[in-house]
Parts: sequence; C-alpha cells; structure tokens
Amino acid sequence: MSNLKGTRITWLGHATVLVSTAKGTNILIDPFISGNPKYPRNYGLPAKLPYILLTHGHGDHISDVVPVAKKHDSTVVAIYELADYVKSQGVGQTIGMNLGGTIELDDVAVSMVDARHSSGAQDKQGTHYVGVAAGYVLTVAGGPVLYHAGDTNVFGDMKLIGDLYHPEVAMLPIGGCYTMGPKEAAFAVKLLAPRTVLPLHFGTFPPLTGTPRELAALVDPGVEVVEWEPGQTV
Repeated sequence: MSNLKGTRITWLGHATVLVSTAKGTNILIDPFISGNPKYPRNYGLPAKLPYILLTHGHGDHISDVVPVAKKHDSTVVAIYELADYVKSQGVGQTIGMNLGGTIELDDVAVSMVDARHSSGAQDKQGTHYVGVAAGYVLTVAGGPVLYHAGDTNVFGDMKLIGDLYHPEVAMLPIGGCYTMGPKEAAFAVKLLAPRTVLPLHFGTFPPLTGTPRELAALVDPGVEVVEWEPGQTV
C-alpha cells in the first residue's frame, strides 16, 4: 500500500466504507449495516461521524442512513433529489449537490462525479425517483485523492475523472451482475490510472461472483489490488 499520509480506509462489507483522515474527519459512504451479511458484527462506528455520503438510492446503499445519521448527528450528502428524499425520511441535516460539484467537508474536498447505474429508492409507498447514480472523489488536504465509484459499469469518461482528479486510490465495484465485474473493472483501472485499487460490491450475495484475485490478474502489475476482508483498515 502506498503512503496515504495518515488517511485510513475501513471496508465494512459490500460498498460501505469509512474514511478517516489524519486530522480526524470521519466520512461514512453508503451505510448498509443491519441487512448486510458481510458487515463485521463486532465493529462499532466512531462516536464522531459528521458526514455520510450516498452514491445512489438503492437499499443496499442507503438502508441504514436514517438511524446512523440520527444517532451520530451526521450531515448526509447526496445528489439533490436523494438528499431531499432522505430528509423526508427523518434525516435532519442534508446537503444536496449534483454532478460536477465540489463541497468542502472540513479537510476534505468532495467532488460528485458520474456513474452508470439506476438509482430508484424503494419504500412502502413504492419506488421513487431520487436523481441519478454518482461517484465521489475525496481530495484530502495534505493527503491522498480517493475515488469511490459507487455502483457503476465502466464508461469512457472515467478517463476524465483520472485526468481531472488523479485519484491515487480507486474503490471500484467488481462483483458483476449489478455492476461491472473484473473484466470491466480492469479497463476502468486503465482509464483512471490509480496506484491502488480497493475492490467493493463483491461476495455479499450469490450473484456477485467477481473476486479481487480475478481483477489483480487483469491489471498492470504496477497497480496494487488489495485483497481485503470486511473490517480491515488500509
């Protein structure tokens, strides 16, 4: 693992990730906890959790956002329509943004970037339009540039993300079926040119068959693909 200047990334199963900067800013991405079979059951979120980022509206990415945000008094960041939706579900503090926008969250500049995926939110009233799927680039002051792709297929404009933001670490879905698999993710790595890849969205459910080892076999040997387990911090 390259030197990340004190930034810690903890995988909590599926696409749920906790980013902690050297200055102590905690950002949780896509909280899927109670129904997540891969969530490390002995893991407790930090008491201070000021920010939660949501990539899109599917239940395996937002199902725990309301209880977590209420417990930790977190501000939830999402595309405008999804921020409005979670506010209607009981989240007190939200920031709605949109593709191409950047906001400052303490020592982290958060840029919302494109993704290719559906994004409807489902509840007892049915399926709701909550904007489009997105990814995030986190530029840590004095630290690394991180990219969380959310759920997506590979798309050509990942090269724009690489050219604009130069992510050192890319968190990419690799499971297949609902997102890109290892073959597509390997091409995404070519477009993004990160030094390190942290695979997400694999092994949670039977259709998600892609593995980090398969991805590692398809990328340039100079790119590190981390074979991590839920609960592991890099």
